[in-house]
Amino acid sequence: MYARRLQKAGESVIEGALLLSALLSVFITLGIIGVLLFETLSFFGEVSIIDFLTDTQWTPLFAEKHFGILPLFAGTFLTTFIAMAVSLPIGLISAIYLSEYASDRVRTTIKPFLEILAAVPTVVYGYFALLFVTPLLQKFFPEISGFNALSPGIVMGIMIIPIISSLSEDAMHAVPIGLREGGYALGSTRLQVALRVVLPAAFSGVAASFILGISRAVGETMIVAVAAGLQPRLTLNPFVPIETVTAYIVQVSLGDTPYGTIEYRTIFAAGMSLFVVTFVLNMISYSLRKRFREVYE
Repeated sequence: MYARRLQKAGESVIEGALLLSALLSVFITLGIIGVLLFETLSFFGEVSIIDFLTDTQWTPLFAEKHFGILPLFAGTFLTTFIAMAVSLPIGLISAIYLSEYASDRVRTTIKPFLEILAAVPTVVYGYFALLFVTPLLQKFFPEISGFNALSPGIVMGIMIIPIISSLSEDAMHAVPIGLREGGYALGSTRLQVALRVVLPAAFSGVAASFILGISRAVGETMIVAVAAGLQPRLTLNPFVPIETVTAYIVQVSLGDTPYGTIEYRTIFAAGMSLFVVTFVLNMISYSLRKRFREVYE
Protein backbone atom coordinates (compact mmCIF):
# COMPACT_ATOMS: atom_id res chain seq x y z
CA MET A 1 0.00 0.00 0.00
CA TYR A 2 2.81 2.39 0.94
CA ALA A 3 4.74 1.50 -2.22
CA ARG A 4 1.67 2.21 -4.34
CA ARG A 5 1.21 5.65 -2.74
CA LEU A 6 4.88 6.39 -3.24
CA GLN A 7 4.65 5.38 -6.88
CA LYS A 8 1.54 7.55 -7.36
CA ALA A 9 3.27 10.51 -5.75
CA GLY A 10 6.28 10.02 -8.01
CA GLU A 11 4.05 9.93 -11.09
CA SER A 12 2.36 13.15 -9.95
CA VAL A 13 5.75 14.85 -9.58
CA ILE A 14 6.79 13.71 -13.05
CA GLU A 15 3.48 14.84 -14.52
CA GLY A 16 3.87 18.25 -12.87
CA ALA A 17 7.44 18.58 -14.18
CA LEU A 18 6.30 17.74 -17.71
CA LEU A 19 3.44 20.24 -17.46
CA LEU A 20 5.84 22.90 -16.18
CA SER A 21 8.20 22.26 -19.08
CA ALA A 22 5.36 22.58 -21.58
CA LEU A 23 4.08 25.79 -19.99
CA LEU A 24 7.61 27.19 -19.85
CA SER A 25 7.97 26.68 -23.59
CA VAL A 26 4.64 28.44 -24.18
CA PHE A 27 5.56 31.38 -21.92
CA ILE A 28 8.97 31.78 -23.57
CA THR A 29 7.30 31.87 -26.99
CA LEU A 30 4.75 34.40 -25.78
CA GLY A 31 7.55 36.47 -24.27
CA ILE A 32 9.45 36.55 -27.55
CA ILE A 33 6.30 37.55 -29.43
CA GLY A 34 5.54 40.19 -26.80
CA VAL A 35 8.97 41.81 -27.09
CA LEU A 36 8.81 41.78 -30.88
CA LEU A 37 5.30 43.22 -30.88
CA PHE A 38 6.07 45.99 -28.35
CA GLU A 39 9.18 47.20 -30.17
CA THR A 40 7.51 46.86 -33.57
CA LEU A 41 4.57 49.02 -32.46
CA SER A 42 7.04 51.61 -31.18
CA PHE A 43 8.74 51.56 -34.57
CA PHE A 44 5.47 52.00 -36.45
CA GLY A 45 4.66 54.89 -34.16
CA GLU A 46 7.39 56.80 -36.02
CA VAL A 47 7.35 55.13 -39.44
CA SER A 48 4.33 54.60 -41.63
CA ILE A 49 3.51 50.96 -42.18
CA ILE A 50 2.58 51.83 -45.77
CA ASP A 51 6.09 53.16 -46.41
CA PHE A 52 7.52 50.12 -44.66
CA LEU A 53 5.70 47.76 -46.99
CA THR A 54 5.93 49.72 -50.24
CA ASP A 55 9.14 51.81 -50.24
CA THR A 56 11.82 50.33 -52.49
CA GLN A 57 14.79 51.62 -50.49
CA TRP A 58 16.14 50.42 -47.14
CA THR A 59 18.63 52.94 -45.72
CA PRO A 60 17.79 53.37 -42.00
CA LEU A 61 21.49 53.80 -41.12
CA PHE A 62 22.08 56.56 -43.68
CA ALA A 63 21.58 60.30 -43.35
CA GLU A 64 18.67 60.12 -45.82
CA LYS A 65 16.57 57.43 -44.19
CA HIS A 66 14.23 55.07 -46.01
CA PHE A 67 12.45 52.20 -44.31
CA GLY A 68 11.16 50.04 -47.16
CA ILE A 69 11.47 46.35 -46.29
CA LEU A 70 11.13 45.21 -49.93
CA PRO A 71 14.90 45.17 -50.71
CA LEU A 72 15.57 42.94 -47.69
CA PHE A 73 12.80 40.55 -48.63
CA ALA A 74 14.00 40.55 -52.25
CA GLY A 75 17.42 39.37 -51.06
CA THR A 76 15.85 36.86 -48.67
CA PHE A 77 13.56 35.30 -51.26
CA LEU A 78 16.27 35.33 -53.96
CA THR A 79 18.69 33.28 -51.85
CA THR A 80 15.81 31.07 -50.70
CA PHE A 81 14.77 30.37 -54.30
CA ILE A 82 18.33 29.43 -55.25
CA ALA A 83 18.65 27.22 -52.17
CA MET A 84 15.42 25.38 -52.90
CA ALA A 85 16.36 24.96 -56.57
CA VAL A 86 19.42 23.07 -55.32
CA SER A 87 17.97 21.16 -52.36
CA LEU A 88 14.54 20.09 -53.65
CA PRO A 89 15.61 17.90 -56.61
CA ILE A 90 18.67 16.45 -54.85
CA GLY A 91 16.78 15.85 -51.61
CA LEU A 92 13.80 14.26 -53.36
CA ILE A 93 15.97 12.01 -55.54
CA SER A 94 17.92 10.94 -52.45
CA ALA A 95 14.66 10.18 -50.63
CA ILE A 96 13.34 8.08 -53.53
CA TYR A 97 16.57 6.09 -53.66
CA LEU A 98 16.70 5.48 -49.90
CA SER A 99 13.03 4.53 -49.73
CA GLU A 100 12.56 2.48 -52.89
CA TYR A 101 15.95 1.22 -54.06
CA ALA A 102 18.40 1.02 -51.16
CA SER A 103 18.57 -2.09 -48.98
CA ASP A 104 18.01 -1.74 -45.25
CA ARG A 105 21.75 -1.94 -44.63
CA VAL A 106 22.55 0.75 -47.19
CA ARG A 107 19.70 2.93 -45.90
CA THR A 108 20.86 2.75 -42.28
CA THR A 109 24.41 3.55 -43.40
CA ILE A 110 23.81 6.40 -45.84
CA LYS A 111 21.07 8.26 -43.98
CA PRO A 112 23.17 9.17 -40.89
CA PHE A 113 26.04 10.36 -43.11
CA LEU A 114 23.60 12.49 -45.11
CA GLU A 115 22.24 14.04 -41.95
CA ILE A 116 25.76 15.03 -40.84
CA LEU A 117 25.39 17.94 -43.27
CA ALA A 118 22.78 19.40 -40.91
CA ALA A 119 25.25 19.29 -38.00
CA VAL A 120 27.91 21.45 -39.65
CA PRO A 121 27.92 24.99 -38.12
CA THR A 122 26.39 27.51 -40.48
CA VAL A 123 29.33 29.90 -40.12
CA VAL A 124 31.51 27.15 -41.63
CA TYR A 125 29.09 26.97 -44.56
CA GLY A 126 29.36 30.75 -44.87
CA TYR A 127 33.14 30.74 -45.23
CA PHE A 128 32.89 27.74 -47.55
CA ALA A 129 30.61 29.82 -49.78
CA LEU A 130 32.86 32.87 -49.62
CA LEU A 131 36.27 31.23 -50.01
CA PHE A 132 35.52 28.20 -52.20
CA VAL A 133 32.20 28.43 -54.03
CA THR A 134 32.45 32.10 -55.02
CA PRO A 135 35.97 31.79 -56.57
CA LEU A 136 34.78 28.65 -58.35
CA LEU A 137 31.76 30.48 -59.76
CA GLN A 138 33.97 33.39 -60.86
CA LYS A 139 35.81 31.02 -63.20
CA PHE A 140 32.55 30.38 -65.06
CA PHE A 141 30.96 33.81 -64.54
CA PRO A 142 33.72 36.46 -64.46
CA GLU A 143 31.18 39.23 -63.90
CA ILE A 144 30.02 37.82 -60.57
CA SER A 145 30.85 39.93 -57.52
CA GLY A 146 32.93 38.71 -54.59
CA PHE A 147 29.75 39.01 -52.51
CA ASN A 148 26.65 37.74 -54.28
CA ALA A 149 23.38 35.88 -53.82
CA LEU A 150 24.24 32.82 -55.93
CA SER A 151 27.05 31.41 -53.80
CA PRO A 152 25.27 31.51 -50.41
CA GLY A 153 22.09 30.28 -52.09
CA ILE A 154 23.85 27.20 -53.43
CA VAL A 155 25.50 26.45 -50.09
CA MET A 156 22.22 26.96 -48.24
CA GLY A 157 20.70 24.42 -50.60
CA ILE A 158 23.43 21.92 -49.70
CA MET A 159 22.74 22.53 -46.03
CA ILE A 160 18.98 21.96 -46.45
CA ILE A 161 19.32 18.68 -48.38
CA PRO A 162 19.18 16.54 -45.18
CA ILE A 163 15.90 18.17 -44.14
CA ILE A 164 14.25 17.48 -47.49
CA SER A 165 15.76 14.02 -47.86
CA SER A 166 15.13 12.74 -44.34
CA LEU A 167 11.54 13.94 -43.97
CA SER A 168 10.57 12.93 -47.50
CA GLU A 169 12.12 9.49 -47.04
CA ASP A 170 10.24 9.01 -43.77
CA ALA A 171 6.99 9.94 -45.51
CA MET A 172 7.61 7.59 -48.43
CA HIS A 173 8.80 4.77 -46.19
CA ALA A 174 5.49 4.99 -44.28
CA VAL A 175 3.40 4.29 -47.39
CA PRO A 176 1.78 0.84 -46.97
CA ILE A 177 3.55 -1.97 -48.79
CA GLY A 178 0.20 -3.04 -50.27
CA LEU A 179 0.16 0.00 -52.54
CA ARG A 180 3.57 -0.92 -53.93
CA GLU A 181 2.55 -4.56 -54.43
CA GLY A 182 -0.60 -3.45 -56.26
CA GLY A 183 1.53 -1.40 -58.66
CA TYR A 184 3.90 -4.31 -59.25
CA ALA A 185 0.94 -6.63 -59.83
CA LEU A 186 -0.23 -4.35 -62.63
CA GLY A 187 3.16 -4.64 -64.34
CA SER A 188 4.70 -1.35 -63.22
CA THR A 189 8.44 -0.99 -62.89
CA ARG A 190 10.09 0.07 -59.65
CA LEU A 191 10.53 3.62 -60.95
CA GLN A 192 6.89 3.83 -62.05
CA VAL A 193 5.75 2.63 -58.64
CA ALA A 194 8.00 5.17 -56.91
CA LEU A 195 6.84 8.12 -59.04
CA ARG A 196 3.19 7.23 -59.67
CA VAL A 197 2.19 5.36 -56.51
CA VAL A 198 4.48 6.04 -53.56
CA LEU A 199 5.25 9.70 -54.22
CA PRO A 200 1.60 10.78 -54.68
CA ALA A 201 0.61 8.77 -51.60
CA ALA A 202 3.31 10.51 -49.55
CA PHE A 203 2.66 13.93 -51.08
CA SER A 204 1.55 15.57 -47.83
CA GLY A 205 4.71 14.56 -46.01
CA VAL A 206 6.95 15.46 -48.94
CA ALA A 207 5.28 18.86 -49.31
CA ALA A 208 5.71 19.46 -45.58
CA SER A 209 9.44 18.76 -45.90
CA PHE A 210 9.62 21.27 -48.77
CA ILE A 211 7.95 23.98 -46.70
CA LEU A 212 10.16 23.28 -43.69
CA GLY A 213 13.16 23.59 -45.99
CA ILE A 214 11.88 26.94 -47.25
CA SER A 215 11.41 28.12 -43.66
CA ARG A 216 14.96 27.05 -42.85
CA ALA A 217 16.30 28.96 -45.85
CA VAL A 218 14.29 32.10 -45.08
CA GLY A 219 15.59 32.16 -41.51
CA GLU A 220 19.25 31.40 -42.32
CA THR A 221 21.63 34.01 -40.89
CA MET A 222 25.35 33.31 -40.92
CA ILE A 223 25.76 32.04 -44.49
CA VAL A 224 24.19 35.14 -46.02
CA ALA A 225 25.84 37.46 -43.46
CA VAL A 226 29.28 36.14 -44.45
CA ALA A 227 28.93 35.58 -48.21
CA ALA A 228 26.03 37.64 -49.59
CA GLY A 229 27.22 41.13 -48.69
CA LEU A 230 25.40 43.88 -46.81
CA GLN A 231 23.91 45.91 -49.64
CA PRO A 232 20.10 46.00 -49.62
CA ARG A 233 18.84 46.32 -53.17
CA LEU A 234 15.62 45.48 -54.95
CA THR A 235 16.97 43.08 -57.54
CA LEU A 236 16.66 39.52 -58.81
CA ASN A 237 20.23 39.44 -60.15
CA PRO A 238 22.08 36.65 -58.28
CA PHE A 239 25.50 37.99 -59.32
CA VAL A 240 25.43 41.17 -57.23
CA PRO A 241 25.70 41.75 -53.46
CA ILE A 242 22.40 41.69 -51.59
CA GLU A 243 21.22 41.77 -48.00
CA THR A 244 18.65 39.58 -46.32
CA VAL A 245 16.46 40.31 -43.32
CA THR A 246 18.56 38.16 -41.02
CA ALA A 247 21.84 39.65 -42.26
CA TYR A 248 20.55 43.15 -41.51
CA ILE A 249 19.59 42.10 -37.98
CA VAL A 250 23.14 40.81 -37.48
CA GLN A 251 24.56 44.06 -38.85
CA VAL A 252 22.61 46.26 -36.42
CA SER A 253 23.10 43.87 -33.50
CA LEU A 254 26.89 44.33 -33.63
CA GLY A 255 26.49 47.24 -31.21
CA ASP A 256 27.23 50.31 -33.35
CA THR A 257 23.60 51.50 -33.28
CA PRO A 258 22.45 53.28 -30.06
CA TYR A 259 19.83 51.43 -28.03
CA GLY A 260 16.27 52.78 -28.23
CA THR A 261 16.72 54.73 -31.46
CA ILE A 262 14.56 54.34 -34.53
CA GLU A 263 17.51 52.65 -36.26
CA TYR A 264 17.70 50.13 -33.43
CA ARG A 265 13.97 49.42 -33.57
CA THR A 266 14.21 48.52 -37.24
CA ILE A 267 15.58 45.10 -36.28
CA PHE A 268 12.37 44.34 -34.39
CA ALA A 269 10.18 45.44 -37.30
CA ALA A 270 12.28 43.32 -39.67
CA GLY A 271 12.24 40.44 -37.19
CA MET A 272 8.47 40.61 -36.82
CA SER A 273 8.06 40.55 -40.60
CA LEU A 274 10.29 37.50 -40.82
CA PHE A 275 8.43 35.89 -37.92
CA VAL A 276 5.10 36.29 -39.72
CA VAL A 277 6.50 34.73 -42.91
CA THR A 278 8.06 31.73 -41.14
CA PHE A 279 4.98 31.31 -38.92
CA VAL A 280 2.71 31.06 -41.96
CA LEU A 281 5.07 28.57 -43.61
CA ASN A 282 5.29 26.45 -40.46
CA MET A 283 1.50 26.44 -40.08
CA ILE A 284 1.14 25.21 -43.67
CA SER A 285 3.75 22.54 -42.97
CA TYR A 286 1.99 21.50 -39.76
CA SER A 287 -1.35 21.17 -41.52
CA LEU A 288 0.21 19.05 -44.26
CA ARG A 289 1.97 16.80 -41.74
CA LYS A 290 -1.28 16.42 -39.78
CA ARG A 291 -3.10 15.42 -42.93
CA PHE A 292 -0.31 12.94 -43.71
CA ARG A 293 -0.65 11.30 -40.29
CA GLU A 294 -4.45 11.09 -40.60
CA VAL A 295 -4.17 9.27 -43.93
CA TYR A 296 -1.95 6.49 -42.62
CA GLU A 297 -3.05 6.15 -39.02
